[in-house]
Amino acid sequence: MLARSRVSCAILINMRVVLLFLALLPSAAAAQEANLDQLLKSAMEEQQHGDFTAAIRDYRRVLQLSPNDVQAKVNLGAALVRVGQFDEAITMYRSALASSKDKNPILLNLALAYYKKGDFENARQQFAILHDAQPNALQVVILLGDTDVRTGKSDAALTLLEPLESKYSQNMDFEYVLGSALIATKGRRREGVARIEKVAKAGSDASAYMLAGATLLDLNEYKPARQDLEEALRLNPRLPKLYTLVGIARDKTGDVKDAEPAFREALKTNPDDFEANLYLGAILYKRRDVGEAKGYLDRALQLKPTDSMARYEAAMLKSTSGDYETAARELELLVKDDPDWLEPHVELATLYYRLHRPEDGAKERQIVDSLTAKQQAQGPGK
Repeated sequence: MLARSRVSCAILINMRVVLLFLALLPSAAAAQEANLDQLLKSAMEEQQHGDFTAAIRDYRRVLQLSPNDVQAKVNLGAALVRVGQFDEAITMYRSALASSKDKNPILLNLALAYYKKGDFENARQQFAILHDAQPNALQVVILLGDTDVRTGKSDAALTLLEPLESKYSQNMDFEYVLGSALIATKGRRREGVARIEKVAKAGSDASAYMLAGATLLDLNEYKPARQDLEEALRLNPRLPKLYTLVGIARDKTGDVKDAEPAFREALKTNPDDFEANLYLGAILYKRRDVGEAKGYLDRALQLKPTDSMARYEAAMLKSTSGDYETAARELELLVKDDPDWLEPHVELATLYYRLHRPEDGAKERQIVDSLTAKQQAQGPGK
């Protein structure tokens, strides 16, 4: 009887433990849910205050407790983008897409993560999906057009943007992307410059002035190019390559005195700037500062050994230094590559006489006369 009584007591005790455990289950679940909510709230507050490291830590804790929490995944993706961890952010966004009913906001974040990473092809694919879903969303239109331009699809960008210009012509982001697409399209670059200058003036935008000026330089419109580039320099002298472009514009408009300090300033930031080395070397050579010129011209030739202008300036330097044989050989290679380039023929004619090759000199003189007549017949700007 005693043994049986002890067994009964043990059963009763075990039942009480089980009942107590079952009674505690709802409160434990509630505690975990409260802890989860608090973690998520803390992470969001940390993110809002710019403490992305702490936010990332707490969002990850949330996902350990609740692996399918879409809000935590999306917010974690945004925090990861802010610290440059684009690949993990993209993984988070793609995971969130799988279980989200409203996919468009997540698709936009995914596209922007690719965009900020510099993966414009994948960004374009996501913006295209979004545009199909939201054809009237202006932000998506602008970003899709921009990624079209960045991936070499300027025709697609124009097809998208041009029909909408009358509606959005006062939106400077829209005009900037349209202008960029026109600049990237053969035969329409001047139209693009007009849009970019409009953007530059509307917002005192140094980058827009720089793009317009650089394009005008390529179009050999040196005076307006210089105006735009000088304005960009006034607004933001820290833009990469700006001092080089300003120096070229000053040089092309005959202001060598002010071009030289611009190139020197460019080389302080980037000693391997090819154009700055080349132009500064050429300026120094022309005033017969041969010793200093050689350093810059040699550096330009090292940076781009096949560049025609670098080879020409190096040959001219050798000619001035009395190394006529080497200079002649290098100029002969240049005119072989470009038979209609006048300046190397002019120098070759002189060098052949110095090398006691009068027959070759006479032939070169005839070529110079023929090319000069041809250029005069074509007229300026042809």
